[in-house]
Amino acid sequence: MRSRERAPVSGQRGRVSLPRRQNLAEGVYEALKELIMDGIFPQGSRVNLDEVARELQVSQSPLREALVRLESEGLVIKEPFRGYSTAPVLSRSELEDLFEFRFVVEPWAAARAATSITDEGRALLATEMASTPQAPIGTSYHESRGMASHDARLHDLIQTLGGNAHMRAAFQRTHCHLHIIRLHYRGGMGEAALGEHHRIVEAISSGDPEAAAAAMRAHLEASQARLLPVYDDAWQGAEEG
Repeated sequence: MRSRERAPVSGQRGRVSLPRRQNLAEGVYEALKELIMDGIFPQGSRVNLDEVARELQVSQSPLREALVRLESEGLVIKEPFRGYSTAPVLSRSELEDLFEFRFVVEPWAAARAATSITDEGRALLATEMASTPQAPIGTSYHESRGMASHDARLHDLIQTLGGNAHMRAAFQRTHCHLHIIRLHYRGGMGEAALGEHHRIVEAISSGDPEAAAAAMRAHLEASQARLLPVYDDAWQGAEEG
């Protein structure tokens, strides 16, 4: 088996390490993403391509590929004559706008999914819930990204089962779970969200559209209530920093 050499770069865990593998661009993307999500690259800071390439011991080609992906997710911004810099975190009004959008599309999708649920759809929902049996305890992105990925996959699956491709595409473009996790993740948030996910899945799987919409709406309300104080703390820290 080929050995996995690693090129470290500083991060919240002490070192963010990059495995040498066939898909190098994916490794560079994940390393940069972790540095941004953990605030090692603060919002608004310039991404020095030469320095990052040197730290990761890669050429600028996979680095530029990774930055294009991060730009599409709204984590970095490319400006003429300045290059790439990290995007600001969501403002309070942007966060509220995001939830306003979610309140429109997600309860509807959950109800629609319940109306047309099949055995295959139930199996897909059960498999997704089994993928994350418990929430992470740690608060770094390295520790919480499994929960963030599950969150994004489940909500996307519900959009898929809802059957409206345009609505799903609009939802995907928000990258909402990524930006929410960037604000902060703290103990207890994931466990509460998992419980709410189970209730949503149970309602959809039972074929009850009203219960599915209500469970999704309750989840969004609880999520917003958890996030606003976290956002306030994160933004205050960013402003003071």
